[in-house]
Amino acid sequence: MRKRRHKDEEHENVERWMVSYADFVTLLFCFFTAMYAISNVDTSKLGKFVDSMKSAFNNEGVQSSSISVIEGVKVFIPADVEVESNVRGMLGTLLADSKGGIEVNRDERGVVITVADKFFFESGSAGLRDNSRDVLDKIASALLNYPNIIRIEGHTDNVPIHNQTFPSNWELSSSRAINVVKYFIDNHKIKPERITAIGYAENRPVASNDTPDGRAKNRRVDIVLLSESESKKEPR
Repeated sequence: MRKRRHKDEEHENVERWMVSYADFVTLLFCFFTAMYAISNVDTSKLGKFVDSMKSAFNNEGVQSSSISVIEGVKVFIPADVEVESNVRGMLGTLLADSKGGIEVNRDERGVVITVADKFFFESGSAGLRDNSRDVLDKIASALLNYPNIIRIEGHTDNVPIHNQTFPSNWELSSSRAINVVKYFIDNHKIKPERITAIGYAENRPVASNDTPDGRAKNRRVDIVLLSESESKKEPR
C-alpha cells in the first residue's frame, strides 16, 4: 500500500508541472502575438498594448512609468522619482552654487525645477538677463533627456505692478514664462508642441508675502516636467 501511494503522488506532481508549462507557453504565445500586431508602430495599437500591460502588471506600492507622445509614438520614461533623482544629479553643481535659489522637487504636477526670479530677470522686467543663459542652458540639457511635456510657470509676489509695459502681475508673470519658453525653443530646439507657458501672478504663493524672504520665494519660475496624469490634461 505504501509503494502504491508513493507512485500516485509522483504521477500527480508530473501532471501539475505539465499544466504550469502549458500555461507558460500560452502566455508566451499571447505576448509574441501582441508584439507582432504592433510591429508596424501603429500608435493606436501601441497605446492599447501599453494600457493593457500597465493594467496587467500594476501593483500597489510600485510606481508606474510615465508615458508621453513624441513624434506620434508613445514611449516609456522612468517614474517621476527616478526623473527627479536624475535631474537633480545633472544640475548638482548649479543647485549647490545657487545657495537655495534653484531647487528640484516633485509634486502632483511632476518634477519641478524652481528658479528664483533673480537668476533670470531684473526687478519688474521680463527680459532675460545676459548671465541667465548659463542657467537656462544647463536646465535645457537636463530637460532634453526626457520626452515629457514641459510647462513653464511664472509667479510673482503680491506687490502690485503698474507701468507702461505691465499693467499688472498677470502680464509680468506671463511674459516671463513666455520668454523662457522662447529661449528653450530658439536655442535648444525643444519642440513647440511639447512646451507651454502660463502666468499665475501672485496666486500660487509658496511662502507668506508678509516678509521680504517670503516674497522673494514667491517671485519664481517653475519649470515642470509634467507627470502622466497632468499631461493628459493638456490639449492635443
